[in-house]
Amino acid sequence: MPRDPYDVLGVPRDADDGAIKKAFRRLARELHPDNNDAPDAEDKFKEAAQAYEILGDADRRATYDRYGHDGLRGGGFQSQTEGFGSFSDLFSAFFGDGFGGGGQGGPAHGEDLLVRLDLDLEQTVKGGRVELSFDAIVQCETCDGVGAKPGTKTSTCSKCGGSGELRAVARTPFGQVVRAVACDQCAGRGVMIEEPCPTCRGEGRVVQRRDVAIDIPLGIAHGQRIRLRGEGHAGEAGAPSGDLYVQVAVRQHPVFTRDGDHLVAIAEVAAPFAALGTTLEIDGFDGPIPVEVPAGAQPGEEVRIQGLGMPRGRGDQRGELRVILDVVVPRRLDEKQRELLEAFADSLEDRNLKTPGGIGERLRRLAGKRR
Repeated sequence: MPRDPYDVLGVPRDADDGAIKKAFRRLARELHPDNNDAPDAEDKFKEAAQAYEILGDADRRATYDRYGHDGLRGGGFQSQTEGFGSFSDLFSAFFGDGFGGGGQGGPAHGEDLLVRLDLDLEQTVKGGRVELSFDAIVQCETCDGVGAKPGTKTSTCSKCGGSGELRAVARTPFGQVVRAVACDQCAGRGVMIEEPCPTCRGEGRVVQRRDVAIDIPLGIAHGQRIRLRGEGHAGEAGAPSGDLYVQVAVRQHPVFTRDGDHLVAIAEVAAPFAALGTTLEIDGFDGPIPVEVPAGAQPGEEVRIQGLGMPRGRGDQRGELRVILDVVVPRRLDEKQRELLEAFADSLEDRNLKTPGGIGERLRRLAGKRR
């Protein structure tokens, strides 16, 4: 069910046209792709635009106030926000080219690029710099992106006068807006090419292998993205490149598992040592880590070590290392071991076996609650 348009724009039900328009433009600025790269920004803008389409029109607003969304659908209302090829197209349709972003005229901007980066868990703990190789569209070096064979002439496009743009009038919720569209004669270049570049065949761009150095943020998690502005596919001549998004994939570690700000490891300890208490060692990123096992440690008990978990913020602080004890019962005993264990078993008393807060006590409490 669509949300209440008054709630979407954050205006009272008696708001005037000026307040409604102001609220919509404020939301649009917050959600514009130049300012907001959140994955749901486009959906939120569409929701805000649809709310404005309803409240910005007196007849639609009156219908909604009386009959709600069902009344609008019954009257044939259909939002103009569907069917746009890109987020920028959607903004241009509502605001033209003067709302803090590019339109469709002139040379085309480069597309964004998404690349996967595989990291070890240790790299996310320590950070550092890695080299990333990928294929991308780059400006042709032979013709400097012009598309013409070096030494040949180009002529100004007669249709757009060299601007690469043509003006078109579009209807929007604000009335008629003049939009810039790419010239169909020169494809937005502004020039006519007589003899294409042999390297790029007149495109001005080619696909090439690129190497980019990536700084790994401390504590970055599996699935998070790093954004590098202007490092994506090259735009047409005179247009900016797109952005490079690096999606991190963290490989499974043989010892540690990440749990938010903490690292978790499982350490085996033989039952006699769990009873007596001992010091274990587990393999850390910078060498062995001693783990103090308290006397009487139980299966699944945690030993927490401060400051050896994942970095927080700039890395000045770190979470905990949580070592879960896997108490191992000895098997395949020889005759002497069995005799010693039997003598030990005969010496046990109730006080040695009862564990405050243990499984048995928890089960008895649960049974008591069910009666």
